[in-house]
Amino acid sequence: MLSIVLLLCISCKTEINNIDVSNIKINVNVERFEQKFYNSNLETLQMLKKEFPYLFPAKNSDSIWLNKINNVEERELFKKSQLVFGDFEAEKSEIKSLFQHIKYYHPNFKSPKIITLITDLDYESSVIYADSLLFVSIDMYLGKNDEVYQSFPAYISQNFEKSQMVVDIAKKISDNYFYEPKKRQFLDIIIYEGKKMYLIDSYLPDISDANKMGYLPKEIEWAEMNETQVWKYFVENELLYSSDSKLSTRFIEKAPFSKFFIDIDKESPGRIGVWLGWQIVRSYMKNNNVTLQQLLQTNAEEIFKKSKYKPTK
Repeated sequence: MLSIVLLLCISCKTEINNIDVSNIKINVNVERFEQKFYNSNLETLQMLKKEFPYLFPAKNSDSIWLNKINNVEERELFKKSQLVFGDFEAEKSEIKSLFQHIKYYHPNFKSPKIITLITDLDYESSVIYADSLLFVSIDMYLGKNDEVYQSFPAYISQNFEKSQMVVDIAKKISDNYFYEPKKRQFLDIIIYEGKKMYLIDSYLPDISDANKMGYLPKEIEWAEMNETQVWKYFVENELLYSSDSKLSTRFIEKAPFSKFFIDIDKESPGRIGVWLGWQIVRSYMKNNNVTLQQLLQTNAEEIFKKSKYKPTK
């Protein structure tokens, strides 16, 4: 019965929530590299280098690694991360469910080996997916109020919560299943982003919309309450078919707020174009009998025309 539902319509959240993935066999292999590294000495370091050669560039001497192991700031990050994550079993369970859902939609998916590590607050490298390997920088998920994040802008650090880790992993893996559009009109961009968000809907059906977007609760509330006004602004200002590259900076990229250049700017969350594209794609999936794979192959214009999208408020 579930397969029939999938073929007919992978659409609304209720249907996605009803998917039973419990019988999908997935092996979640987690290597706690940071534990091995920060508990190493000169002798055990040699064995670690053989076990994880891809984490030890040959140009770096042992003295560099020993300095890192004994660096006061890095050891503090290591200490904090162990307190926050403990045995990593709760996260492992979340990741297993994620991998089972991905496997359900993409049968050829193979579970990568997960390697946890400390990257000294390298925000751009919080999650790296390289086919058979998945690197997770656990020092980027210590909690947004931790003092180590004081230098980060609030709109960035608000997502340095461990609850965001599984979302970031899902987003990295989802990038493997479709390509950016060749057309660069604003409609193409927001529909592309909406497809990415719909994949996260499918992979993580029990995660809140706020977490999926990386929004605070008040930000998702603003998006929902002002959907009509945002849509009206895009239509009246003829943005949908515009190829102005600045629109991505204003409405797609991470920012403290979206840039309408009107008085509501500082009340709005950033990336509102992503959120709106997501609603259009959700409407398309609700109103059309297509599979997830068919969605990914459908162009933006067709999705938009067949979505029957209307702002809810």
